[in-house]
Amino acid sequence: MEIKLGKYEFKSEEQALEKIKDLGVDTDFEGNEYPTHKHAIVLLGHIILEQGEYNENLEEIKAPVLSDKYHVDVVWNGLENHPYGWKTYSVDLESEGMHQFAGVSYLENKM
Repeated sequence: MEIKLGKYEFKSEEQALEKIKDLGVDTDFEGNEYPTHKHAIVLLGHIILEQGEYNENLEEIKAPVLSDKYHVDVVWNGLENHPYGWKTYSVDLESEGMHQFAGVSYLENKM
């Protein structure tokens, strides 16, 4: 099965979780939801755009700058294109980014 990698920026965590839920979920006998899709998803959250600065006592000198977007990385299994409604949130990086899936190259496998 061929895989493709996608990197996405959503307006909020709630929006990201709703898009993920739309990929397919079911509920077990205890009421817990679980995915019915075959894709691997990592919730990165509000990633660091600029590192903070700290002194030798680990006291913050300059706060880190976080993205105002909520970031998600996905391994798409068996898809050639973004699922419905995902392309709008896709980011096209010219580097591997801050996260990798077990050493699989984003640049060589991006959606």
